[in-house]
Amino acid sequence: MIPSLTPIVNSGLLNHHTSVLVFNALQVVNIFAQFKGESDTPMPYSKFAQGKTAGEKKRVSSRSGMLIIYVPANIVALLFMLSSSAYTQAALMCLIHFLKRNLEVLFLHKYSGTVELEVSQLIGSFYAFITFMICLVSRSEVDPQVMQLAQALFCIGILGNFYHHYLLASLRKNGAASTEQKEYHPPKGGFFEFVAAPHYLFELIGWLGIAFASQDMTAFLAFTNMTAYLAARSKNQNDWNRSKFDESEWPLSRKNLVP
Repeated sequence: MIPSLTPIVNSGLLNHHTSVLVFNALQVVNIFAQFKGESDTPMPYSKFAQGKTAGEKKRVSSRSGMLIIYVPANIVALLFMLSSSAYTQAALMCLIHFLKRNLEVLFLHKYSGTVELEVSQLIGSFYAFITFMICLVSRSEVDPQVMQLAQALFCIGILGNFYHHYLLASLRKNGAASTEQKEYHPPKGGFFEFVAAPHYLFELIGWLGIAFASQDMTAFLAFTNMTAYLAARSKNQNDWNRSKFDESEWPLSRKNLVP
């Protein structure tokens, strides 16, 4: 039986429900914490996953860890989609976004390492909760021109993100070896010729589309939070690339996130 989900929707961009306002205030504070935290200490997953040390926390395969990150948000968005009183374009976009990410984890990306289970659970909880809040406050009726803009941004974002994920996946051979045997190659093609993390750039474009479709400050602040986080992570990615490859492979002039 699908639970009944009742949206909390206001006519303006700022939702005046007390719980939503409190959450928005926390989002504002988190913008600065996200940027500083990721700048100082990159979240330990993907190539920033830390090596195994004695007495460390439980680890799972990278593929399992990524599914733990994305599946809960997918379920949340699906529940809102199945609730007749809570169906919105923003909820549909969240569902498509996380469904795409899960399909990429299962069929596109090639993994060989591990990640701390706690890290995956933390990120997965964040994505699930922010998806819940966006779906909860999003409007079902949006100005048609605004919705066209939202849909265009979302489509550009999701297609651009997928294309650059494909380019990254093509760098890894099937049946990738163990972590100790990894070989890294500088990504080429698409916007990788201009920035270190074009997949982040297009992900943000997609989230901006979700924000316009939502027409609530919660979604715009979620976009701002993710921009702060991915801006810091793209800098870390660029610094890592510069340390790993020589200038003929990775020019020092290459930007972090925006060409």
